Amino acid sequence: MTQVDVQDLSVVYPAPGGAVEALSRVDFTMRKGELWVALGASGCGKSTLLGAIAGFLRPTGGRVLINGQEVVRPGPDRGVVFQKHALFPWLDVERNVEFGLRMRGVARAERRDLSRSMLQLVGLESFARHPVYQLSGGMQQRVGLARALASDPEVLLMDEPLGALDAFTREAMQELILDVWSRTGKTVFFITHSVEEAVFLGTHVLILSPQPGRIVHRAELPFGRRFLETRNARVVKSDPAFVQRREELLDAIRQTRS
Repeated sequence: MTQVDVQDLSVVYPAPGGAVEALSRVDFTMRKGELWVALGASGCGKSTLLGAIAGFLRPTGGRVLINGQEVVRPGPDRGVVFQKHALFPWLDVERNVEFGLRMRGVARAERRDLSRSMLQLVGLESFARHPVYQLSGGMQQRVGLARALASDPEVLLMDEPLGALDAFTREAMQELILDVWSRTGKTVFFITHSVEEAVFLGTHVLILSPQPGRIVHRAELPFGRRFLETRNARVVKSDPAFVQRREELLDAIRQTRS
């Protein structure tokens, strides 16, 4: 079943001295339950692409379809996890998670049940009443993930959510994302600058060229599902097949800079 269709998508930003072409004729299809990762050098349009899927910006050309319906604005069928967690420091963990539900008028008891269910999913049920500023960076990103999932979106959009974390926390969060993806069956679009992270997480990887962003390489990968079978990230990441794919993607990115 097709879930997200990006069709001939182009985005041009007005700028002093002339327009800036951020994306040019990007075209791909995500099917339900897949986890797509976008890679590329800074300025290649990854976040612009996510913004177009989210409905935060309108394409200059082409279109984005979700289940056959053109995206013209943000909607509850898409949840976003931002690079910075964007939590409300004056609210505790539980109230941060249920914030979107409250804005939609969901009853208090249902909001609480959904919030606690999502916190259990990300392993933070015992921190429901804690102020968010007392949590570590990794825990705050888990709150952000729980908040995005609370509205039960069909598509989860993740804009480099692990970039600010230390190496150990980042690896733990990668494993959590795969676990949540497996348990929820969500379709995920994920942005990262880390090639190893892309190879580990993605069922599919896109590499975008520098400005304007065009798809220059695509790959289909099995390693996230292998982790879910083995529960041993070190074994998966040290596999020669994993190393070979990582180097292939690194070479593809280097070629976009030449």
